[in-house]
Amino acid sequence: MRGAVIHAPGDVRFETLGDPKIQQPTDAIIRTAVTCVCGSDLWPWRGLDATDEAHPMGHEYAGFVEEVGAEVTAVKPGQFVVGSFATSDNTCANCRNGFQSNCLNREFMSTCQAEYVRIPNAQGTLVATGEVPDEEFWPGLLAVSDVMGTGWYAADAAEVRPGSNAVVVGDGAVGLCAVIAAKEMGAERIIATSRHESRQRLAREFGATDIVTERGEDGVARIKDLTDGIGADSVLECVGTDQAMRQALHAARPGGNVGFVGVPHDVAIDGQELFFSHVGLRGGPAPVRRYLPDLIDRVLSGRIEPGRVFDLTLPLDQVAEGYRAMDERRAIKTLLRP
Repeated sequence: MRGAVIHAPGDVRFETLGDPKIQQPTDAIIRTAVTCVCGSDLWPWRGLDATDEAHPMGHEYAGFVEEVGAEVTAVKPGQFVVGSFATSDNTCANCRNGFQSNCLNREFMSTCQAEYVRIPNAQGTLVATGEVPDEEFWPGLLAVSDVMGTGWYAADAAEVRPGSNAVVVGDGAVGLCAVIAAKEMGAERIIATSRHESRQRLAREFGATDIVTERGEDGVARIKDLTDGIGADSVLECVGTDQAMRQALHAARPGGNVGFVGVPHDVAIDGQELFFSHVGLRGGPAPVRRYLPDLIDRVLSGRIEPGRVFDLTLPLDQVAEGYRAMDERRAIKTLLRP
C-alpha cells in the first residue's frame, strides 16, 4: 500500500509501505474512505516536535472494514466505521468512567494517512454506521474521529450549560468544531477568537455570536467587555500555546471553567494564580469514543456539519501539499482521498 511518511521538518513523502496485517486477535484492518491532516500534525512538520527517524503519519480515519481478528465481533468486513485517534478496549475502569482516551490498553493511532490502516483494540474503538453512508457525509464522519470529538470534549470539560456564555480560543478546525459543540450544548452567547475573515464567517455560521480579533491580554479585556466585566462561564482552549492558555485562564470568570484540548507546547501555569482565580481547569486527549455514537447520529441526521471545516480536498498522493496549505494558513483543514 501507499501512505505518508515524515522524514524531517517540512519533508512529508508519499511512499510504498508494507500492507498492515492482523497482529492481535483484537485488531481490525480498514480501507480508508477518507483521511486528513490534523493541526497537531503541523508540530513535527514545523520542527516543534522532534522527528528522530522517518515514520508514518496520521490519526484520523473513516472507512471500510477489510478484516477482523478472532476476538472482534462488534464490527465485520464491509461495514463503514469511524474510530477515535486513541484506541480503547472500552471495558477497563478508565473507559467505564468515560475516559477511553486514557484506556489502560490505549494506543495512539499514527499511520492513518494511508490506503489501509491496522486498528488495535478494534472491538472497543470502532463504531459502525447502520449502512454505508452517502459520500456527502464522509467529511463530517471523518471530523467526528478527532476534531469534532475534541471540540465536543472542550465544551464538556468547560461545563458549557444552556443559557451560558462561552469563549472559544482558536479558529482552527478544533476551535470551529468547539463552536458547534457550545451551540449544541445550549450556550446563549458564543465568543470566537479569530483574525481570519473566512474562519470568522464559518464560526458565525456554526453559532458564534461575537468575534474577538485581539489576542493575549487585549483579547481578555475585549472578552470582559462583552461579559459585563466579569469573564466567561466557559472557555474552550483549542490551540496549545502558552499565550492561548493564559488568555483562556484570564478570560474565565471566578467559578468559571476552562476546557483545554490544544496539545500543550511550552505551556506554564502559575499555581498561585490558578489557586486565587477560582477557575476550574480540565483537559487532555479527548475521549472521542465516549461521544462517537451521539456525534455520528448528529452528522447523519444533518443536525451538525463539522465536515465544513475541510476547505481543501486533495488526493492522498498530494499529502505534502495538504501540510503546506495548512502550515501557510491557505486551508483550515485538508481532506485526503485515497
